[in-house]
Amino acid sequence: MTTIAESTTRVTAGVDTHRDQHVVAALDERGAELGVRPFATTPAGYREALAWLRSLGAVERVGVEGTGSYGAGLTRFLHAEGVTVVEVNRPNRQLRRSHGKSDPVDAVAAARAAQSGQATGEAKTRDGAVEAIRALRVARRSARHGRITAINQLRALLVSGPDDLREALRGSTVSRLVTTAARFRPADPTTAAGATRFALRELARRVQSLEAECKRLDALLESLVSATAPELVASYGVGTDTAGALLVSAGDNPERLRSEAAFAHLCGVAPIDASSGLTSRKRLNRGGDRSANHALWRIVMVRMVHDPRTRAYVARRTAEGRSKREIIRSLKRYVARELYRCLPRPQPA
Repeated sequence: MTTIAESTTRVTAGVDTHRDQHVVAALDERGAELGVRPFATTPAGYREALAWLRSLGAVERVGVEGTGSYGAGLTRFLHAEGVTVVEVNRPNRQLRRSHGKSDPVDAVAAARAAQSGQATGEAKTRDGAVEAIRALRVARRSARHGRITAINQLRALLVSGPDDLREALRGSTVSRLVTTAARFRPADPTTAAGATRFALRELARRVQSLEAECKRLDALLESLVSATAPELVASYGVGTDTAGALLVSAGDNPERLRSEAAFAHLCGVAPIDASSGLTSRKRLNRGGDRSANHALWRIVMVRMVHDPRTRAYVARRTAEGRSKREIIRSLKRYVARELYRCLPRPQPA
């Protein structure tokens, strides 16, 4: 008796993500549409979506828009189920203007980008220590910005405040200004002078509260970053804040960055071709993670001042006629190559 084995359909999916509903499209190995369906953004909805895709065949990969925002929960679920997830960028705007836009169209476009290889970036897992660092950095950045805003408002009120207050606090440092204003006695807030003193006291106490919050977050971040990437923190010129920015950019699964060149592109410090006709040249990559790019810039600034090897390099390149901007760009590329080897890697079982 002869049995003919039927080949299993290889499914590639695309997901257009939203707050309350994800639209999932499925394609077979030839690019034909197998179906488009909406699913709720709940654990039950994620299970239903994956069960539907598996009922169509073997799921090869899923292209998800916004893996760091609306698609974060779905991405974590798919990673836990062993499904390959690639990050899909927003569809081309020119194509949208000529062909229109809808959730099913965007889902199909995401699936085609994942199937054709146009979308190749493996999504971050967002389930480890680096995700904890990212959450703490969000809170610290907010507290820092709030402190700066309160200090600026404190100074602005003092400029137009009563003469006795302006003379008493003229030339004060930020620390003395905040300490003094926080100790003001309660005044009548129904008068101009009393309301100004009351507002100055409240703003100063807000600054003190945010400073205490920053200290608590800094202590947590210092221990967490040091434990996650000790080699990175031990590198010259790398502190807790810059190391945290680079770790968040790389994600909990930095092995998805297959080379130091990929890490340089992620940080926006890799030169790219800009040649045309008889002109052959390269230009600076203006894409990438701007937070990681700024972290590399800060590391370079520290090394240019304190590191003898870097100072010798700067002197040599300056003598060759290179501008300071060109030297900094080169140094950021070199630092990215060096720090890529310091990123944490999963240990073999």
